[in-house]
Amino acid sequence: MEKTDENERALIEQAKHDREAFGQLYELYVDRIYNYVYYRTGNSQEAEDLTARIFFRAIQHIGRYEDRGAPFSAWLYRIARNMLANWYRDNDKRKMIPLDNISQKHNSEGPELNTEREQEREVLLSAIRRLPAARQELLILKYVEQMPNAEIGQIMGRSEGAIKSLYHRTLLSLRDEMSSTGG
Repeated sequence: MEKTDENERALIEQAKHDREAFGQLYELYVDRIYNYVYYRTGNSQEAEDLTARIFFRAIQHIGRYEDRGAPFSAWLYRIARNMLANWYRDNDKRKMIPLDNISQKHNSEGPELNTEREQEREVLLSAIRRLPAARQELLILKYVEQMPNAEIGQIMGRSEGAIKSLYHRTLLSLRDEMSSTGG
């Protein structure tokens, strides 16, 4: 996503004093934030609860929001990231991406090829689940949310160069993991 556009910037300024304007921001971002939280928790009820708490926190602190060249969404994702960290610490749960729920394309290439692809997919998902949380988060933001490295960097509190480096190391780790497990 690009920098916050003028219409959104005006809406943000209005939302600092008008809860109905914040409702418009909520409508713009609720689905994206929910998806991000869902992929981090793997539980729709927890994702709904956390998404509500994220937007409650956002409405409480919108008066402190300053446009510093990053999109407004980066600010929201940063709140979400912090709330998720607290949630994991409080619940002592393992961070996991429920990628097995992502829909697959149905193909008619025969049962042997379908079985082979399903096995490869399972090896990949298993390798992703063993990654550290930051690397899982990077993959979610890059492939599920389709964000550019600069925005991912804003959310994760790292430079764009650090994100590129982390991405490269993540891909190498996945390749090595899949090679060692026969994937």
